[in-house]
Amino acid sequence: MPSDSDSNITAADALTLLLHNQHALAAAIEEVTRWLSENGVEAVAHNAVAAMETLDTNAKEIADAILRLRGL
Repeated sequence: MPSDSDSNITAADALTLLLHNQHALAAAIEEVTRWLSENGVEAVAHNAVAAMETLDTNAKEIADAILRLRGL
């Protein structure tokens, strides 16, 4: 049976990968948002910005959880 420390490392590693995915998604949404704004689809661009704000908020919480799991 793995120790708590091993479990924390595994969880932190998994959360780190999810955080990287979250950053990649935010970057992709940002590119789409820019294109939408440049092509006159402001309402959809506004919704995309709201989605990015949610990703940013959650990314901070994930990063905090990673630091707690790693004991930092």
